[in-house]
Amino acid sequence: MPSCLIAEDEPLLAAGLRADLAALWPELTVAATVGDGASAVERTLALAPDVVFLDIRMPGSSGLEAATMLAEDWPDGRAFPLLVFVTAYDQYALQAFDAQAVDYLVKPVEPPRLAACVQRLKARLADRVPHGDSIAQAVEQLRALLGPSPAGTPAATAAPRLEVIQAQVGAVVHLVPVEEVVYFEAADKYVRVITAEREHLIRLSLRELLPQLDPARFWQVHRGTVVQARLIASAKREETGKVTLTLKGRPEKVVASRLYAHLFKGM
Repeated sequence: MPSCLIAEDEPLLAAGLRADLAALWPELTVAATVGDGASAVERTLALAPDVVFLDIRMPGSSGLEAATMLAEDWPDGRAFPLLVFVTAYDQYALQAFDAQAVDYLVKPVEPPRLAACVQRLKARLADRVPHGDSIAQAVEQLRALLGPSPAGTPAATAAPRLEVIQAQVGAVVHLVPVEEVVYFEAADKYVRVITAEREHLIRLSLRELLPQLDPARFWQVHRGTVVQARLIASAKREETGKVTLTLKGRPEKVVASRLYAHLFKGM
């Protein structure tokens, strides 16, 4: 029996989609209905449904951000769910979805359009190998949709470049030249600033920090990690599609997720 998860923050729209699916696809089980991006990721990872309907605009993480998290955290050896994005009308977004052959529905969802989507989903599920590498195509599609500014982050030119990080500890402010930073790592609403000698914590989110960094020098390698490119000593590609990075001046390894593995190719 196929199963799905519905991520929609408007209860009436979620109930309507659930009722329409029951009429069009009676054998489909709705495993869960959630109203925000974080819950969509958590429940999808736990339940592993065959299909996920993701509202583009939800509290917290957007539908695209939730899809990105799923692609990064999806366990190996398990078929990745088919994604259907639900969006208000936006011609640019719809053209992007069309170009990548990504399933989408426009609010309010019309039964004929949903019926066509259901037929496509049924055909794709019938052709899918149970434990095949279904995540590879999803990663390529998401990478193209996200473009140069991952997961809806502001454009890289939106803010002046940082040259010095001011990290406060008590009454003392440490001035850390950006050139000395090996990598940045998200820590809830903070960011860890890691140098060869020590680490600092700044009251800034990675989303806010990213536009202030030079993308030619600092590469995002995971939704929560940005590494200074010149301080990457080596990159080892794993069978999972992820890449393990060895850094200059630091003993720990850093993992580049599937979405950013394409950055590391031999010349």
